[in-house]
This record gives sequence, structure tokens and C-alpha cells, in this order.
Amino acid sequence: MSHYTKLIFTFFLWLGLLTPAFSVEPVNSDFFGKAIKGYDPVAYFTESQAIKGNKNITYKWNGSKWYFCSQNNLKLFVSNPTIYAPQYGGYCAWAVSEGYTAKIDPNAWDIFEGKLYLNYSKSVQKTWRKDIKGNVVKADVNWPKLLME
Repeated sequence: MSHYTKLIFTFFLWLGLLTPAFSVEPVNSDFFGKAIKGYDPVAYFTESQAIKGNKNITYKWNGSKWYFCSQNNLKLFVSNPTIYAPQYGGYCAWAVSEGYTAKIDPNAWDIFEGKLYLNYSKSVQKTWRKDIKGNVVKADVNWPKLLME
């Protein structure tokens, strides 16, 4: 890691935008337990877009509250949450590939090999997309370590 990268990492830690590599919650949720900032995880698959969920259509799963834009999407999620839930608990997939966690922008997303990946921002998403397959391999190794540390 370059000196410049370390400075940026430290700055973002200080701002509270990153979580250092020690025991993270299994789902990235806000203070009130809202997963993926209230966006519907199923809509990424069914509508190919990020859609804000309805506050009246929710489901508690894996310690967080998930929001949906329709009853049908809720039913799909309830039938098999692991199909629709974002990888790495909804933390930034690129950050996890680098060994830490970061918040996400629900509009910076990709579905790769049938799985949903979220990123911190559109600019981070560009970096993620340069080698999605390689980044997934690294993140798959790092994720269990982040949960256990």
C-alpha cells in the first residue's frame, strides 16, 4: 500500500466512512437496522435498477430490516434471501476485496454470475469493474476474516 493510499485510508477511517478490519456486522445497516439504505434487493434482479423500498413492505432477516417496493419482491426474498441479498453483507465489494469494509451507494451495483455486488460510489465501481472476477476471488477470501476479527 502506497503512502498516499494509507493517508486516504486513514482519512476515511477518521470520517467514519470505513470500518477497520475487526469484527463487522454480517449486514451493513444503519443505526435503525435498515439494510442497504432501504433499497429493494430483489429489484436489482427483476427491474435491473436500484429502487427504494416501501416503508410498509419490510422483512427482518439476518439482524436487519429489508425494504421492498412490492409484495411480490418481498415474497421472492422471503422464499430464499441468500439469492437476492447483496454479497459481503451489503458492504462495498471492492473494499472487501482490499481487506476492509466501506459504506455503499445503492446506485453503484453489479450482478455478476447471478450475485449482487454493491460499491461505495460510481468511481469505486469503475475500479471494481476492471477485474470483477479477480476482485470477487479476493473478497471471497477476505469476507470470512472480516467477520471473525
